[in-house]
Amino acid sequence: MRADASDPLAGLSDIDAANVARCAKVLLRHPLLRPGGPDGDLLPMAYRYRTALQEMFAALLGYRLVVERRFARLYKAGPGTDPTRGEQALSPRGYAYVCLTMAALTGVGRQVLLSRLVADVRATASEAGIAVVDDITDRRALTAALRHLIALGVISETDGTVAGLIGEAPAEALITIHTDLLGQLLAGSLAEADSAEELVAIAAAPGQVEHAVRRRLVENPVTLHADLPADEADWLLRRQRRESVVLERCFGLITETRAEGVAVTDPEEYLTDVVFPGTSTVARIALLALPELLDETDRTDGRVPVSAARLREVCANLVEDYPAAWARQATDDLETLVASIADLLTRLTLAAPDDDGWLISPAAHRWLPQPDDTPARNTVTPVQYAPEPGWSLFDEEGEL
Repeated sequence: MRADASDPLAGLSDIDAANVARCAKVLLRHPLLRPGGPDGDLLPMAYRYRTALQEMFAALLGYRLVVERRFARLYKAGPGTDPTRGEQALSPRGYAYVCLTMAALTGVGRQVLLSRLVADVRATASEAGIAVVDDITDRRALTAALRHLIALGVISETDGTVAGLIGEAPAEALITIHTDLLGQLLAGSLAEADSAEELVAIAAAPGQVEHAVRRRLVENPVTLHADLPADEADWLLRRQRRESVVLERCFGLITETRAEGVAVTDPEEYLTDVVFPGTSTVARIALLALPELLDETDRTDGRVPVSAARLREVCANLVEDYPAAWARQATDDLETLVASIADLLTRLTLAAPDDDGWLISPAAHRWLPQPDDTPARNTVTPVQYAPEPGWSLFDEEGEL
């Protein structure tokens, strides 16, 4: 019996339902769950509730879940073309090396020397028509790719370390390949499709609209009606209240519904990859800048257009008004500061690039802070002088 999308946990006790929801949240954050990895201690629980989890992910999100005693692999749809959802440690070159390394690993067996693996990766790059330059930047990108695969558990350092690649005389290391995890990482969520016709049939299957909307709600902090196709926006408008119950019960997420769309938060901040508001200088200036940027708008989607010049002006004023509040290293270069703030707001989906500036999301109205102090440049402290004494050293003795 497959799970009902209106209540996937029906029939489970409160304790079992809470355990399934806990495992589901962990799998959303760590789609490749394994012993020794982040939250790997929950793998036995995920294995125990594997049937309920598999049916719930399939019914709600259209995700395929494979659970074995050694690992659990959730096949998600991926972030699409969103450039803000990647690994911060990987450059575009690093991502290319992740793919090239996995391709090279498929034919080397259980163990391989680091030098041999590097040679195979570069040979694979050459076959793919990718130019390779053996310099420090290239070796750092390859090292970052190998470290990422180590973090995923696909490879491990048996003797030596991949950090030996960086340097004028690369050091040798023995790498062990975990082929079961490598196979799961390479497999696609539609791997069971045998033909292009079957792929089309799966893509056109019923439930695609609700799956697409729920994926947005679960994977993104803000979903605006204006960003959705007409059929998805209509479905969300009709289902907002029921979906709020489903997301809270199954994933522990809280929804906040407004006319422009839906914001989703995790009270535990477990699924929060970018915390906001934050304590850094960039995060605090970004927070204080929002009220200044949210002027009136005549756009139907509620977004507020902000030019690059306007953002620079607001940031400069905040730096000047409260000089003692910021880290000097972060504010010495105004252009770098502005770029960092724009990048933070973009990763939070509170801003989207637009021509020569950005469009600020209506969700930014959730934060309208007030500074704790008045601007320093408008505060004039009067000079206090000590009162003059009522006597003088030169007074006559009788006058004292």
